[in-house]
Amino acid sequence: MREYLFMALVAAAVTFLLVPLVRRFAIRIGAMPEVRERDVHTTPIPRLGGLAMYGGLVAGLLVAGQLAKTGAVLAVDKTIVALIVAGGLITFTGFLDDWWGMDPFIKLGGQIAAAGTLVYFDLRLIWLPLPSSWGGSYGLDSLLSTVITILIVVIAINAVNFVDGLDGLAAGTVAIAAAATWTYSVFLDQAVEQNRINATAAITAILIGVCLGFLPHNFHPSKIFMGDTGAMLLGLVLASSLISVTSVDLSTMGDINKFGVLLPLLLPVAVLVLPLTDLITAVVRRTSMGLSPFAPDRGHLHHRLLDTGASQRQTVLIMYAWSALFAFGLVTMSVWGVPFLLFPVVILLAIGLLLLVALPRWRNRGAPHSSARPKRPDDDDDGPPTGPMPPIPPSGEVTQQVRRPDQGTVQSFRHNP
Repeated sequence: MREYLFMALVAAAVTFLLVPLVRRFAIRIGAMPEVRERDVHTTPIPRLGGLAMYGGLVAGLLVAGQLAKTGAVLAVDKTIVALIVAGGLITFTGFLDDWWGMDPFIKLGGQIAAAGTLVYFDLRLIWLPLPSSWGGSYGLDSLLSTVITILIVVIAINAVNFVDGLDGLAAGTVAIAAAATWTYSVFLDQAVEQNRINATAAITAILIGVCLGFLPHNFHPSKIFMGDTGAMLLGLVLASSLISVTSVDLSTMGDINKFGVLLPLLLPVAVLVLPLTDLITAVVRRTSMGLSPFAPDRGHLHHRLLDTGASQRQTVLIMYAWSALFAFGLVTMSVWGVPFLLFPVVILLAIGLLLLVALPRWRNRGAPHSSARPKRPDDDDDGPPTGPMPPIPPSGEVTQQVRRPDQGTVQSFRHNP
């Protein structure tokens, strides 16, 4: 456990220290686009925070490879090399998109290439864990394994990218998902081999560190955005951990998965329930309107929560709670042996949480201007004041105003200092 903590601290420290340097670099090269209509912030904020996150990821992986127990586990496969190379490729793709802008299909090509790199280094799904009543575990041939692995990685990348719309939302959500995956992998490995050291736990520990190192700079009011550079990197690493924890021999599972062997398939859905829900609803919404699935809009889940009157911080914390309820609810049911029928109860609790958030809007329905979102003090992201600005005098001139007592008027005089 100390090794996991150490690699997480290294990843967090490196990410945290690199963010100010990356921020200055982003401002210098102009990676600070104008505010768009769908954006929540009011002033341009630099992107490219993902560069710092990639630095933290590489540092954490290299340190993990040198540790006694974790290093021996990671040395069996090419996990470190796979994540560094694939992560570098997806980070470079995101960097170009954040700096210059990129056609969605070209960006999709970069995502597929990064996923294919994981497959090349054998970080892939080799079988599907299924109950014996369904025929048992289904082994995947090389072609099917490649296709399914790439599909899972690309979906995870875009799911995290879609949910990255508020300060700290994507980093916190991924940290919660990684923590749930880490917990499950440790308990699973303990049940199978009486050991708590495995590659999945190492990947997720580093991922948690990267997210926590970035959050102090990214939580509202944000000083920097991770951009596609960071969102796609987080999706890639999270997908890698889910693939590695799903490829488990079900016959060796002990008392874990008490409510069925479907948990390895349900866990990826549970930890990504928030990004996946946002992704699916966005695709359905846009295609039903005759738009491209990649066309931006202001209909994401976080936008809907903001429209209920919640502030940015409240909205982010609510979505954190929603993610944690699904992810840790499923893991807890597995470890404690809770019947699978209670899983729908967890879903109802999550829906109830959203309904509680919407109550203020329902109470105000019918009131004047009820659709207007009230201004909250912590919504301010340190932007400039609104309204007309006073005229700026020509360079080198100073304007003075003097009130004449005899006429009650104001007369302006200009002089060059």
